[in-house]
Amino acid sequence: MRSERARLTALYTGLLVLAGAVLTGVVYWLVREGLYASISTAVTTAVPARRLEDLPDGASTALPTGLPTPLPSASLVTPAPSTGPGVGRLPVAIAITRTVSDAAESAALDRLLTVSVIVLACYAVLSVALAWWAAGRVLRPIAVITDTARRLSGEDLLKAPPGQGPWGRIALDAPPGELKRLADTFDAMLGRMEQLVSAQQRFAANAAHELRTPVAVQRAAAEIGLAGDPSPERVARIRSKLIEVADGSDRIIEGLLLLAASGQGIRERRRVAVDELARAAAAALADEADGRGVSLAVRAGPLAVDGDPVLLERLLHNLVANGVRHNVPGGRVEIRTGPDGIAVSNTGPAVPPDTVPLLFEPFRRVNERTHGPGEGAGLGLSIVDAVARAHGATAAATANEEGGGLTVTVRF
Repeated sequence: MRSERARLTALYTGLLVLAGAVLTGVVYWLVREGLYASISTAVTTAVPARRLEDLPDGASTALPTGLPTPLPSASLVTPAPSTGPGVGRLPVAIAITRTVSDAAESAALDRLLTVSVIVLACYAVLSVALAWWAAGRVLRPIAVITDTARRLSGEDLLKAPPGQGPWGRIALDAPPGELKRLADTFDAMLGRMEQLVSAQQRFAANAAHELRTPVAVQRAAAEIGLAGDPSPERVARIRSKLIEVADGSDRIIEGLLLLAASGQGIRERRRVAVDELARAAAAALADEADGRGVSLAVRAGPLAVDGDPVLLERLLHNLVANGVRHNVPGGRVEIRTGPDGIAVSNTGPAVPPDTVPLLFEPFRRVNERTHGPGEGAGLGLSIVDAVARAHGATAAATANEEGGGLTVTVRF
């Protein structure tokens, strides 16, 4: 049997027929055990013994035609009085009662057995039909899941035909149960797949754009800037521009590699003092913060986690650098560590609340990129989120109501 429905039908039919056969056997045995006593009582009640004692002598040879001859039994040799009327008639009465009871019992049991076998055969045929129907009902959600998984592709997940409800989802309409939970779990998995496919497509498009731009700038600088007979001053400017663009491309590639490495997880873990990394990140960015007129405040409480020190150092560096670079002159960046995790707050331009969740996607910025000096590639918070997930932590951001800017928290 290659079909699961056929296997379930065979199983259900076997169980139903077995239950019917057992029930029939039990009923037959119970009826057989009590049938003779019931018939004997009924015959004795209908024809009392005192009326049988009035039979004439020799009535023992006048039993009803067609009844089986009673077998010798201890009940038939009951001692009778040696004198008095009715001597020898009581055994005859008992023999007649026994003969009638045996004949009625045999006929009733034969009839019961015949009817039971016929009913059991009909029950078996009905069981096959019911089992086939029940197996189909049970397997219907699985068939829907299978058909949905077979027809889906990455394009199906992202392109929904108009007016067809939740595209690429099972949306099983069924009462709560194991199959309902399975269908809902499958729908949730498809939702995550849709988000991953969409994010991957956006990432590929943004990465191609970000890498294509510096290449175009380098080509333009080389072709236009060095055209004709360039002076040494002009060559120096073009050279400086090419180096600047190359450094930007190198930062983008390094960020992409780090993002990919974070997504692969952590191979080796060791105890890392995150509070010390926070102080080191603040010290490394102190000169840049002074140059931008931004003050740094560190309140590093004890925090140690098991993880990769290089990735955790990059996480803290990106958080602090993001707070310094997206700030205003005279602004402030505060770094806090403790049992609750890491929190970095900065002042700066107001951030729309609906934009905040998108900042963790690669190449996302609050404002459009201008390709100015010191401008980041838009991978800082994406790397923070990837490193946090690699350590089993969660990264979240909220827009500050006063003073503008963001507060980014990482909870381990």
